[in-house]
Amino acid sequence: MPIFIDRRLNPKDKSLGNRQRFLKRAREELKRNIRDQVRAGRIAEVDREHAVPMPRKGTSEPVFSDARDSGRRQHILPGNRTYISGDLIPKPGLGGVGSSSPGNSESEDDFRFMLSREEVLDLFFEDLELPDLVKLNLKQILTFKPKRAGFSASGSPTNINVGRTMRNSHGRRIALRRPKQAQLDEIARQLALLEAQPPNAARRERIAALREELDLMERRRRRISYVDPVDIRFNRFDPQPQPNASAVMFCLMDVSGSMGEREKDLAKRFFVLLHLFLTRRYERTDIVFIRHTHEAQEVDEQTFFYHTQSGGTVVSTALEEMHRIIEQRYPPTEWNIYAAQASDGDNFATDSERCIELLGGKLMRLCQYFAYVEIIDERESHIFGSTENGTSLWRAYSAIEQKWPNFQMRRIASPADIYPVFRQLFARQPAMHASA
Repeated sequence: MPIFIDRRLNPKDKSLGNRQRFLKRAREELKRNIRDQVRAGRIAEVDREHAVPMPRKGTSEPVFSDARDSGRRQHILPGNRTYISGDLIPKPGLGGVGSSSPGNSESEDDFRFMLSREEVLDLFFEDLELPDLVKLNLKQILTFKPKRAGFSASGSPTNINVGRTMRNSHGRRIALRRPKQAQLDEIARQLALLEAQPPNAARRERIAALREELDLMERRRRRISYVDPVDIRFNRFDPQPQPNASAVMFCLMDVSGSMGEREKDLAKRFFVLLHLFLTRRYERTDIVFIRHTHEAQEVDEQTFFYHTQSGGTVVSTALEEMHRIIEQRYPPTEWNIYAAQASDGDNFATDSERCIELLGGKLMRLCQYFAYVEIIDERESHIFGSTENGTSLWRAYSAIEQKWPNFQMRRIASPADIYPVFRQLFARQPAMHASA
């Protein structure tokens, strides 16, 4: 029963074809393991290599075998009273196939597959996207990506295809009958033997003929080079236009005194996941970071995630700052505008009405999508998790959600809730159209 395995190596010393086939076959199992690891660990750890355990039954190589109902085969079968066809026979000294029982016997571990950072992020964000990403003429910028398009006779030295070049060289040498080194060595050996024997007329004539033939072959070998410029082939890459919609994501985070360390940590983890998602899936996506207490300020990424700040809570200041930046830098006719906001829901007594006014009157008409995440206490999750009761900001945003289909809101109570909520907010869905 022959087994065919492609052992050809790619430049990184890995069997690329086999690896890609395995990823395709075990995609669902790999995705499930990665999600479980991220739920149990830190969100930032998704941006690294992962060792994923795989059951052995999914790692066997495909094999070719004879059809049972065709051909003529002769078998010599030893008789036994213990086993029948299909039984698994344990190896001597082991506790059985896949045994993990305690004791002195050894057992086989599950297969662990090492995924690179690129493969992890591809699997992690495979079925996520920015909702309702508009791709109209005014919102589209054509970018060009190189795509393999066969071979060419000219190009950069870094793009030389060694395999195709040597194939051309070999064919040319065969067609022009370039003498091989073994032929020259054989003539030289015959000359040495003849010259070592006593000279006579026949031997002198034979030696002269061999020397003439050797000289002719050496001159022919010098004229027909081993690798000629006509043999060289380069990998050809043609630029392919890729439509790339311009998008901006506003990240609004409450850092007021009511947000404790636990609440801030959960909010930062959510935005870390969002940041990884945007930078991985979309080439041209601007990210604007806004922190607010009773005042709002646009900050850089380092300040947004690591700077400590505290104060009162006025949520509308962040919305006003967002509107100001949109007017200055991101005209809605040219940009897809998105926003994600995280808060514990505490707000100044009369400010929630101001938030409704800003969202309903201005921002929701400009945004493709607005996601609000409220950080609640774990002890309150069974009370507020499935009801509309909650903080004043939650109740105010509930009115926005009922009116605008491109507004979504969820609650997070623990680190394990972050990824499921993130998938709910950014899963692929039919295009939405905000009401005018």
